[in-house]
Amino acid sequence: MRNTIYFIGQFWLLLALSLAANAQKMHTTKWESGLLDHRTKVGPWEYYGITRSKEQIVVQRYDHTTKELLYYRPVGEMTYSIEAMPGQWTRRIVDRPPLFIGGEAALAAYTTQLQYPQQAQDRNVQGQVTVGFAIDTLGRASAHRVLRGIGAGCDQEALRIAHTIPDEWIPAKLGTRAVPAEYELTLTFRLAQP
Repeated sequence: MRNTIYFIGQFWLLLALSLAANAQKMHTTKWESGLLDHRTKVGPWEYYGITRSKEQIVVQRYDHTTKELLYYRPVGEMTYSIEAMPGQWTRRIVDRPPLFIGGEAALAAYTTQLQYPQQAQDRNVQGQVTVGFAIDTLGRASAHRVLRGIGAGCDQEALRIAHTIPDEWIPAKLGTRAVPAEYELTLTFRLAQP
């Protein structure tokens, strides 16, 4: 009887381990690589970008379990509008800019959903719309507004797209301290040439 109970216990343990192993699987695309557990990203993930010379490079490493940025590829010094003290915004070079988890390729999943307004098409309106929004110290976006627009419904469409981007931001850093910063997103409206 004891041997039977031991055997059944071992069987269920092996079955549970097998199911757990099968639940996690490696996911790799041109833009990202990491472990999925029931369609949820877990552990460290690498995110890729393409250089001008068409070389694939790592632009970010992010641990989805600990919610910690492990690495990002700096693109040079950039000035951002940051909230250095409550209610006081100033332009400064930051030690780490606000980053979207997954990099530009992940952000493009939302920005490529741009729908060209019919009014803009009818009036042959083309150009770029820049939307600004604040990224707080918890990685949430708020206070979306058009910084530079072109009208004809394009400004509203750019705002709509900016609002679809999930709150999956890594806040800017000044020294070792996370600070609210304004992120500027530029969307291009260009009509296809006949």
